[in-house]
Amino acid sequence: MKVSVKWAGKKFDQIELDVTQPAVLFKAQLFALTGVDPERQKILIKGGTMKDDTDLSQLGLKEMMGTAGELPKAPPAPIQFVEDLTDTQLAKALKVPAGLTNLGNTCYMNATLQCLRAVPELQTALRSIPAAYTQDARLNLSKSLGGLYSQLEDSGDAVTPLLFLQVLRSCFSQFAEQNNQGFMQQDAEECWGELISAISEKAPGFDGAGEVDASKKFIEQYFTGETISTMTCVDAPSEAAKVEIGTFRQLKANIGSGVSTYMLSDLENNFVETIEKNSETLGRTATYKKVTKITRLPQYLTVNFVRFQWKPSERVKAKILKRVKFPFELDASSLCELRLLEKLSPAKLHLKKKEEEAAAAKKAQKAAAASGSGQSSTPMDVDAPVQSNALTNQAIMASLNVDPSLMADVGCNVSGQYELVAVLTHVGRGANSGHYIGWAKNAKGEWWKFDDDTVSMVNEEEITKLEGGGDWHTAYIVLYRAKAL
Repeated sequence: MKVSVKWAGKKFDQIELDVTQPAVLFKAQLFALTGVDPERQKILIKGGTMKDDTDLSQLGLKEMMGTAGELPKAPPAPIQFVEDLTDTQLAKALKVPAGLTNLGNTCYMNATLQCLRAVPELQTALRSIPAAYTQDARLNLSKSLGGLYSQLEDSGDAVTPLLFLQVLRSCFSQFAEQNNQGFMQQDAEECWGELISAISEKAPGFDGAGEVDASKKFIEQYFTGETISTMTCVDAPSEAAKVEIGTFRQLKANIGSGVSTYMLSDLENNFVETIEKNSETLGRTATYKKVTKITRLPQYLTVNFVRFQWKPSERVKAKILKRVKFPFELDASSLCELRLLEKLSPAKLHLKKKEEEAAAAKKAQKAAAASGSGQSSTPMDVDAPVQSNALTNQAIMASLNVDPSLMADVGCNVSGQYELVAVLTHVGRGANSGHYIGWAKNAKGEWWKFDDDTVSMVNEEEITKLEGGGDWHTAYIVLYRAKAL
């Protein structure tokens, strides 16, 4: 069918609309005509606005209103239909994130990079590193990673990470191992750990105002947690307890017994250990109990599922396929020391209240829709800015009476509440074989699957399937981000 669209004082007549196709493709056509991104378009239809999944065969289209802001004005070129767009143009129009080319058993690296791409603060820190390459391999690695992330943001095609791979192999020779078939597959968890280690030395952190501060270390601020461990003798309760202070960049979830387990339960169990060692008090081997608690939670919490066990007889890392359920929202309170729990309480209660209000509003909206009241179809400017809270994050914390020590600790989690933002999975039976894929959530809450250069949007149900229990893609590393206040 033919439709007409008015926009910015112009009228586009005789636009071909295929009502059998998804609405998002019609938006892509309008993008080619107007320069307005599909996600910023406001197309009024009977009863509301057009969504990406609207059934076009049921519509009576109205005018598209708004301006494209700073975007280029529509060129005087002939109308370009969606079927005429190149793959790159279509990817940009639909905001499909770029993938990474597999350079021969490099899926372990690609999956790691795509998961860490879910940390926007890291990209800001890396971009601040001086451009010149030096003799410092780890500095070059951090700089190369920043450049690669910039390429990914600007590209509509898959990016070939050749330079980064070369620098990675110059830093860590194990990733350059070869056999008679070429470069060998590697362990993604090892790649993740080595990359975080290199970045920790070179990527600058941030001050309280959110400005890059070269005197700070990004990984120390945003990825590093702190613990306190207390060891007591079960056989000699009067023996003085031994206290140790430690740090971590990832938590290890040793998979428990049973058909399936829960990530949080496995972490809690790992924080309580029974150790047999010599007691100076008793003069013999005695049983000790070691209890660990977290005293600082980082903004980004990494959890590694210990899925591989070394089998000496076969000289391979055998995989544990057992299902481990991980939550989309994580409350880390049960892992924390009592004093930290008290400090986390104000922000935690604030988030709980905020979520309850959001749930009530959503329920009321559904009730209104069910009653037939519908929603307003008042025209709005498509590039009107989203209203943000005028208070800075520091001011919000101050208004909640968050403990001053947490307010001053840039990069920590002040509530103990997390949301899942990335999952790195493995399919296969060995860590150094099979295939790795990255799954990450963007700022709009959309989940994307990064299978090297193939990128596709998935729903939350697909993420739930990554819990394991078979030969399907199984979660190996999960990344959580502190919930925004």
